[in-house]
Amino acid sequence: MPHPSIPSTKFPRRRELGVENYVQGVLAGDRATLGRAITLIESVNPEHEKLAEQVLVQLLPHSGQAMRIGITGIPGAGKSTFIEAMGRRLTAIGHKVAVLAVDPSSSMTGGSILGDKTRMVELSSDPHAFIRPSPSSGTLGGVTRKTRETMVVCEAGGFDVVIIETVGVGQSETMVDDMVDFFLVLMVAGAGDELQGIKRGVLELADLIAVNKCDGDNTTRADLARREYATALHFMRPKHSSWTPISQTCSAITGAGLSEVWSAILSHREALIASGSFERRRQQQLVRWMWNMIDERLKSAFQTHEAVVALAPALEQALTQGEITAARAATTLLEAFGIGAV
Repeated sequence: MPHPSIPSTKFPRRRELGVENYVQGVLAGDRATLGRAITLIESVNPEHEKLAEQVLVQLLPHSGQAMRIGITGIPGAGKSTFIEAMGRRLTAIGHKVAVLAVDPSSSMTGGSILGDKTRMVELSSDPHAFIRPSPSSGTLGGVTRKTRETMVVCEAGGFDVVIIETVGVGQSETMVDDMVDFFLVLMVAGAGDELQGIKRGVLELADLIAVNKCDGDNTTRADLARREYATALHFMRPKHSSWTPISQTCSAITGAGLSEVWSAILSHREALIASGSFERRRQQQLVRWMWNMIDERLKSAFQTHEAVVALAPALEQALTQGEITAARAATTLLEAFGIGAV
């Protein structure tokens, strides 16, 4: 029983929203509804997933007009500082900026990337900016699927610049590149052999390499690193015939070079639109998105199938003890799922 001197407080249950409530709220730019719509998308509840799909179908025609920018970089390159500085610069000139983070490592460590909000304090409090981490769904594909859908909601909500930050390494860069129009790789000078600090595959994705922390005593080293990257990019095959990747220096602390980075992003967009590459790339991304979703759902259905779950442990043990080949084990599981020999 509550203490007689303390009035009993009953908090009202939050009102359930229907498809129209979500759609109208997002299109009106209501931040609370935007947040709830993204939470709905992130849910793994089957009923929520059905509702989210209906919401996305109605929001999709209102998306697609934003500039989609992917940003990655080596540890210590100052991604958060750079994104905050660039984001504040963009909101100051009238843009609405959404920052989405992809962190495949969180599925392994259980860590949270909500720290991005604490590292981008000023941007997170900007009424024209929105920062949201992508939840880990156990697989990188699951993370990026949620990020794609969150991007649709943000664009429908009026955000005309969407920045997707990858804080992982390896495959995450490739998958983020497949979501964005422009891929920026952030580097820093003075960290040993500059070209060993980043994988060749990431260099091949780059539309621009920005050497950050070009300030104070580091200015000369930063410019040297920029020239080394320019040489490396010269030997890379460009992703687009209408754009040659470039390298620039900048400082997220002083703001030097940020205008030039933004100008390069705009020039890249103009060049791809003029050549027709922009629309073709967006169309190809949609097709790949469809097939990635099919792959993900088929894999999930297979791994949770009752017969597969029942057989898998014994087959794994037999495989590790050399009693069966991997091909035979795989065939047995596929047949249990209902797929014949391949």
